[in-house]
Amino acid sequence: QVQLQESGPGLVKPSQTLSLTCTVSGGPITTNSDYWAWIRQPPGKELEWMGAIAYSGSTYYSPSLKSRTSISRDTSKNQFTLQLRSVTPEETTVYYCARASERATVAEDYDNWGPGTQVAVSS
Repeated sequence: QVQLQESGPGLVKPSQTLSLTCTVSGGPITTNSDYWAWIRQPPGKELEWMGAIAYSGSTYYSPSLKSRTSISRDTSKNQFTLQLRSVTPEETTVYYCARASERATVAEDYDNWGPGTQVAVSS
């Protein structure tokens, strides 16, 4: 069974870059048709799909975050990484990595999630 685990700093200063890594076990991230996403849920708001990287390496981003977001992968480590530039305190929340078995651009379509990691943006 595929398992996901987020890791990264719990505290980032405003205007800096948030970097998170998702380590996947139980199957390669290159498995045909799988999509690997980053998702967050700001306090009091709905789940927000931020972007994804496909089994092929292609990337897809939320239009609202595209200018500040990069998702990459290291297939040798079976990991994929989120970089979110110029963060603000309003982006303090839990960040999740997740897997879908086909292309998906909404959080609800992902059926395998990591436990999440809390990130605070504060000086």
